[in-house]
Amino acid sequence: MMSDPAFPLHVERFYASLIRHAPSAEAGLGGRLLYVGDLASEPDENGRALMVAANVAGAASLAATADPIAQKQSIRDGVADFLVTTLDEALRILKNEVRKREPVAVCVAAPPAAIEQEMLERGVVPDFVRDSGVGGTSNSALDFGGDPLHIAPLALRQNESLLSWNVEEAPAQWLPRLDAIAIDYLASGESPSAQIARRWLRLAPRYLGRLARNVRLLRCSTPAAQAIAERMRAGIASGEIPVPARIQTELSS
Repeated sequence: MMSDPAFPLHVERFYASLIRHAPSAEAGLGGRLLYVGDLASEPDENGRALMVAANVAGAASLAATADPIAQKQSIRDGVADFLVTTLDEALRILKNEVRKREPVAVCVAAPPAAIEQEMLERGVVPDFVRDSGVGGTSNSALDFGGDPLHIAPLALRQNESLLSWNVEEAPAQWLPRLDAIAIDYLASGESPSAQIARRWLRLAPRYLGRLARNVRLLRCSTPAAQAIAERMRAGIASGEIPVPARIQTELSS
């Protein structure tokens, strides 16, 4: 099971949707629970992307799949932190991490419909669920009480841009140098968007791991994207970053 080359973009869009519900970007969504649904239900990997985004945003997340290949791949890729066989096992892990307000991603090796029915019977109510319009299960068990928020990927908004960069050689050495340019630019910004961007830059590489495919993405204001791109290109031109790099900016439509 190969990851979609656009996987980091899927993760970023879900992160942007999730983090706006946090009290602050610094605090994140610690102590909140996201129910992802089926981790292997769609070709565009929305379930996997949402689970990674939840870790970046600081939430605990729960998913299920009866597909043994998807189960193993979720652990191999670092999408799930734990693979368990029962909801009881999942809840023990989740309750502990939610109490500590730490992120954790748990996958149950079982059919999602069965897990959802058990969640209903036991009164497990998530704070967030995946929007059914982006691949979430349509099982009626998702009609949880407590009115959880439905999470869908967030497109670029007006005056926002998506800045991306990668390098052709030694990404482990040189990508962090480009990251540092972006972080330095954003360091003095106190706006919510700057704080959200800083959290993403700091944590996304850790949780994306090898799924990042030598690429960084950053959603920020259009002026910030332009300024960061200029600084990066200046660093490359001066030889401070002595490898070829691709820096691109996607504007909101």
